Amino acid sequence: MTRTDTRLVGDSFRLGYRLQGYWGTSMAIAFFSAEVGAGTFLLALYHDHVPGMILGLLLAATLKPYFHLAHMGVPQKSWRAVIRPDRSWISRGAIAIGLLVGFGVLYVVDRGVGLGATLGLPAYVGTVAKYVAVAAGVVVCCYQGMAMAASESFTLWASPLVPVSSACYSATAGALTLLAIGWEALEAQQRAGLATLIQVLLLLDLAVVAGILLHAGRKSPGGAFSVELLLKGELAAAFRNLVVLTGLAAPLVLVAFGGAQRLAVVLAWIAMLAGFYTFRASMFRAAVFEPITHDLAGSIGLPGSR
Repeated sequence: MTRTDTRLVGDSFRLGYRLQGYWGTSMAIAFFSAEVGAGTFLLALYHDHVPGMILGLLLAATLKPYFHLAHMGVPQKSWRAVIRPDRSWISRGAIAIGLLVGFGVLYVVDRGVGLGATLGLPAYVGTVAKYVAVAAGVVVCCYQGMAMAASESFTLWASPLVPVSSACYSATAGALTLLAIGWEALEAQQRAGLATLIQVLLLLDLAVVAGILLHAGRKSPGGAFSVELLLKGELAAAFRNLVVLTGLAAPLVLVAFGGAQRLAVVLAWIAMLAGFYTFRASMFRAAVFEPITHDLAGSIGLPGSR
C-alpha cells in the first residue's frame, strides 16, 4: 500500500481516511525522551546508581521540554500546559515532569552531600524527595500513553494497552540503560537480575504491541486500516525491521545469550532504543481519523467506502 491508496483522501472532500498530523517527529522525540529518562531514573534509584539517576533526570529535564516546546510553536504560552490537570493528561504530565526533575535533583543532592548536614534541613527531606520523585517518575512513564489513549478519534491509540506499552517500554529502556552505563559499578548479582528482568520486559513489550494491533484491527475499519499501514503498507518495513526485529527480537537474543558480556548488552541497548523510538513514531504516523459517515457511505455505495 502507498500514499496513492484511494482510501487515503488527504485534504480533499472525498470520504476516506485522513492521517493525523498534529503529533509528529518533535512529539515522538519528546515522548521517547520522557519515558527513557523516567525509566532510567527509577531503575537507577532502585539500584542506588547516582550517574544513572542524573542521566535520567537530564533526559527528562532537557530533551522532553525542548521538543515539546518545538512542537507547540509558541513557547511563551507553554505555562498554560499545567493549568488543566483536572481534564488533561498533558497537564498532569507536565506537572509530573516538574516534580520528577525538582525532587529528583533534591534527592540526588541529598544522596551526594546530605541536605541536613549542608543546609541544616531536617533529615527527612531527602526521604520525602525520594518518594515524591518516584511517584512522579511512575506518572511520567505512563502519562504519554494515557494522553494517547484519551484521543478517541484514533482507534489505534484508543486502547488501554497503549499506556501499558509506555510503562513497559520505559522500564525496558531504563533497565538496559542502567545495565549498559553502570556495568562496572553493578555487582554480578545485580547484572544478572537486570538481564533477567530485561528479557521478561522485552517479551512483555512484544505481547503488548501485538495486543494493541489486535485490538485496533478488531475495533473499527479505521483501526484495521492503521494496522494495515503498519503491517502491509508504507510503514511495514520500518515497523517489522526496526520495531520488532531490531528493537525486540535482537535485544532479547543478545541479552539471553550474551548478557554476561558488556558488548552484547551495549548492542542490545542501542537496538532496543532504536526500536522504541520507531515504535513511538510509527504509532503517530499510522493513526487515522475514522470517517463519521463511513458506514453510511458504504451502505449506499458511495466512493471512498470499504
